[in-house]
Amino acid sequence: MLELSVKTKLSRGFTLLELMVTLAIAAILASIAAPSFNGLIESQRVRSASNDLMSSINLARSEAVTRNAIVTVAQASGGWTDGWRISVGANDLRIEDSLAGVSVTAGISSFNYNSSGRATTAVNFTVAPDSGNADRTRCVAVSLNGKPSSKKGAC
Repeated sequence: MLELSVKTKLSRGFTLLELMVTLAIAAILASIAAPSFNGLIESQRVRSASNDLMSSINLARSEAVTRNAIVTVAQASGGWTDGWRISVGANDLRIEDSLAGVSVTAGISSFNYNSSGRATTAVNFTVAPDSGNADRTRCVAVSLNGKPSSKKGAC
């Protein structure tokens, strides 16, 4: 007896309809998740700005002790929000530019570290998002002993 074998062609992949439904579901889920990502991004901007400020302050303190000289931490010409500068005399050690989406305020325009690593004045920096959300504000404080600290919330 003779057998006839018929090979059926199996199709692989997705149909256009399945692809469109999947993309529609993904778009709906992304639109629901987007507002919570905005808060996360804003919080990370503030945290990053406060870490940059603390890093610069630690550099100023370290350089004051290493060089046995007075090191100045001063705001940029437009204020702390526009950046800051670390300098020894006329030599700039670091210049930080403005940070997008974040405002930095302090009660003074500059302060110094002496050769023992002590600050000449205590300073409190308020790092806040431009949206004004007080829940995401951070405080960077420099005590008279020169050590900077950071905490969540206003100063």
